Amino acid sequence: MLSVSSSALARLAARSRTAAAASSASVRNMGMQAREEIEELPPNFSMDAVKAPPHGFGEQHEEELDPMAYVRKPVSSVHSIDLSKGAISALDSAAFGPGGSVVHGRFGNVDASAAETVPLEYLAFLRPASEGAAALREISEGGKTGTVLVYGASRPAGLSAVQLATASGNAVVAVVDGQHSGHDEMVDTVKGLTSEPGTAVAEQYALCKANFRDLVEKTVSGDDFTSFDFDSNQYQFLADFKANVLDYVEAYPSDLPAAVDSEQLKFTGKEKDRANFQANMNAYLSQYQPGADPIDPAQLEANFNVEQYELFKKKFITQTTAVISGGDGVTNTDRFAPAEIVNNMCMQPESTDDAKPEGLVAYPFEFSIKNESAPTTPMTKGGPIVGAIIEVTPDLAVACEAVAAAKTLREKAEALQFLTEPQKSAFGAASSIIGLAKKAGAAVRTVGGSLPGLDAVEKPSEQDIQTALDGMELGDDGTSKLNYFIQVYRASDYPIYEAYAIHRANEPLSGPRQIVVTK
Repeated sequence: MLSVSSSALARLAARSRTAAAASSASVRNMGMQAREEIEELPPNFSMDAVKAPPHGFGEQHEEELDPMAYVRKPVSSVHSIDLSKGAISALDSAAFGPGGSVVHGRFGNVDASAAETVPLEYLAFLRPASEGAAALREISEGGKTGTVLVYGASRPAGLSAVQLATASGNAVVAVVDGQHSGHDEMVDTVKGLTSEPGTAVAEQYALCKANFRDLVEKTVSGDDFTSFDFDSNQYQFLADFKANVLDYVEAYPSDLPAAVDSEQLKFTGKEKDRANFQANMNAYLSQYQPGADPIDPAQLEANFNVEQYELFKKKFITQTTAVISGGDGVTNTDRFAPAEIVNNMCMQPESTDDAKPEGLVAYPFEFSIKNESAPTTPMTKGGPIVGAIIEVTPDLAVACEAVAAAKTLREKAEALQFLTEPQKSAFGAASSIIGLAKKAGAAVRTVGGSLPGLDAVEKPSEQDIQTALDGMELGDDGTSKLNYFIQVYRASDYPIYEAYAIHRANEPLSGPRQIVVTK
């Protein structure tokens, strides 16, 4: 018999009771539902009884200031840099007076209505802005508009003259002087401040007197498409095309496997590769267009006339359109031999029909040797030259004084020879502007200083100052007629910034911006 000890039976009975209890408990738990205990609100409960969190929806929370944080000092005045003295300017400055008024160092109290809407930093340039307004008033002679030439267009007075002249309806041809002419973005920005047909160019462009003269003439009279003598020039187009065809046939004859440079057919590899070179090149060049058979020049001259050239252009347009669009199912986009087409048209001229084929329309900018293209943009004219405004730069002042001190033509040439390149460029570019203005009988005024032989602008009148303030005034949309590229150094917070601003302003090629110091 199999005997089981009493201890083993006890353990087995205990294990059975535990499993049964666990199973019973699990069944009861699945069938039971937790009771919700809802706490009743007190009878005197209201929303005011709940206090707002300390930093939440209640009273506005004021953050505690960091005792180590620096608090900026209020600005009381603004100054431009006087380069001649190497210090901040006391005259070209503006400061807050009693009662919120603004006092300018040169012109005294500023109109209260203007002081509210003009940035304080702009008031440091009230003198150059007023000079620009005065120069524009003097050369316009009663408000006439036209084309205005400006040199030094990126400096305060020149920049003011460009914007005020544009706002008055003038077409401005502005020249950015050598200090900033190498900054392409600045040249483009000044160009954006003008309106069509006005523009802005770098100083180096004005040195090419013929190109600059043509630019000014196009601005004055407009780019007139109808002034081109198309009837007489269409034969010149045809003659140029015939010369190009003959040169093409001579460069790429039919004995070449393809219309490529003959230098590519020369063997320059190792001797072991010579045997297979020609076969490999023929297979490689098969993807290119073939060479052209000789064309009889006399036959080309006699038979290939304007009508034949017009037909050739239409074939060329059809071919290129099919290549670009991926093919039309009719045109062979893999092979196009222009010289072969011309040769066939010379031997057997094709019939011409003045009526356009059905579905063929004229496209803008499509060249036609028979029909002149209509202008696609309206022609804008700037009008006659009103005058020229010259901003006196340091390089220009040195160059003009050196040339004016010389008596004879030889001495003037020697004086120019010993000038630096920036001084020569400034003199040459300004001379281009002055020469065009004098040739047109227009007035020339200098701002920011004086030059020998030229009239400097008079002291700005009250009207000129008000014109400058009106231009600086910010509108409801945040824009103004006069805008400057200002870099502010806050000497009110860090006094060392005053010396640093003077140092930066006196650097060669100091950058396309105007430096001001606040205190």
